[in-house]
Amino acid sequence: MNVRATPELVIFDSDGVLVDSEIIALTVFARVAAEEGVAISVEDAIRSFRGVKMADCVREIERRLGRGVRENFVADVRQATALAFDAELQPVKGIHEALAEIEIPVCVASNGPMSKLTHALGLTQLLGHFEGRIFSAYEVGSWKPDPGLFLHAAQTMGVHPSRCVVVEDSPSGAHAARAAGMKVLGFAGGHLDAEQELAAICDGIFHRMSDLPALLAHPVERA
Repeated sequence: MNVRATPELVIFDSDGVLVDSEIIALTVFARVAAEEGVAISVEDAIRSFRGVKMADCVREIERRLGRGVRENFVADVRQATALAFDAELQPVKGIHEALAEIEIPVCVASNGPMSKLTHALGLTQLLGHFEGRIFSAYEVGSWKPDPGLFLHAAQTMGVHPSRCVVVEDSPSGAHAARAAGMKVLGFAGGHLDAEQELAAICDGIFHRMSDLPALLAHPVERA
């Protein structure tokens, strides 16, 4: 695949790429799971559930429990996460400055529900960069690693997949981008443990958001 052409659209994941949310959200998930009867460390939650859709997380909890979770389990997770975001959420370091430099159109495509996305982006003063260009897997009915969400975003934005660059921090998101025929840059700034896995999938790896504008301006070719 030739990826040297100048990109026409940058598709950002949200959690861990735009907002520094994953440790917060997975800490909450581990706590609510413990209340349900499954002891999970935050490290285990990161390893098992980062970038995974909620329905699959719940199925894994039920597998470990040997029974179904309580009816309001997901609602409790969502509510507790929103409260934790209110208290702790910050933008990923350097993302505001990077967005100010990027002249290519941008959008967001995330496995999270729209209410979570707009809440997180609003708390971190990022919503203005993406309002009207936020795509949720819940609205499309396609979750990463399936490529459907990215393909829907590209189609809606009027850009061919081959002219899109996806910025992801999870292997499932990177696999979705590759399956969609898009270039993918792996952000390993917050997840050094995932760098090796990302490197095997992505067209490039970077550790600081300040490096992203230059990467977009000087595309590379993947063999």
